[in-house]
Amino acid sequence: MRPLIVFTGHSKLRDRCQIATTAVVHDQPAHEDGTVVPAGRWTPISATEADLLRAPHHVPGTEAVELIAFPDLHTSGVMDGPWWTTHPPFTRSPRTRYANHATSPAHDLTVTVNPTNGKRLGIHLDNWDRLPYAHRRSSRRRLCFNAGPGSRYLLIGDTDASAICRRLGRDDPAHCPHTDDIRAYVHAGHPLRCLRLRLNPGEGYLAPTELLPNDGSTMDLPDPSTAAFWLDHWPIGAFPSVI
Repeated sequence: MRPLIVFTGHSKLRDRCQIATTAVVHDQPAHEDGTVVPAGRWTPISATEADLLRAPHHVPGTEAVELIAFPDLHTSGVMDGPWWTTHPPFTRSPRTRYANHATSPAHDLTVTVNPTNGKRLGIHLDNWDRLPYAHRRSSRRRLCFNAGPGSRYLLIGDTDASAICRRLGRDDPAHCPHTDDIRAYVHAGHPLRCLRLRLNPGEGYLAPTELLPNDGSTMDLPDPSTAAFWLDHWPIGAFPSVI
């Protein structure tokens, strides 16, 4: 399955979305050996590609990607304070769980760091819920809020973890999809393209990051940005869309 993005018009998505190929990198001091990263030139998506990415009306919320705005945060002043570990002001659900926050420098190809070795993971799968292959589509979505000061990108692969595991013969119902599956898939020569979706300060995303290969990026952007993350089963449309 490809990413399923909620948007209202081709032009809004195409203004924010570009696509590139990926490659496995070795002997790079900033990245783990065998990491998958965007490679080659970023190009705008076509109208045909936008059609293929559009989420149908019946798509479950657990499988949809949304780019969202947080209008209340601009007036409440929380963007100026260290509020990450408190209950976020834009939701009152007791199920919402704070995950983490991180500040990313400008011009980073990928931003997620493995805390055990200090190196970047590249395009990876999240595993907060650790659901096996048979139930992977029931994982919680991740909410990201970009507090700025700069913009940042959401990177998502154009093939989901279920399809990748099937292609590798790792579709045992009990298998837990992992970043290693993404790396093995690309290393074996299977095509994986990467979308990058721009998030301005005060914007964010909801995405199934335990189903879609993903990361963040500040490549080609002049300023650092801080992003904070939460997990929950938000329905589609719970936040205003920016596309």
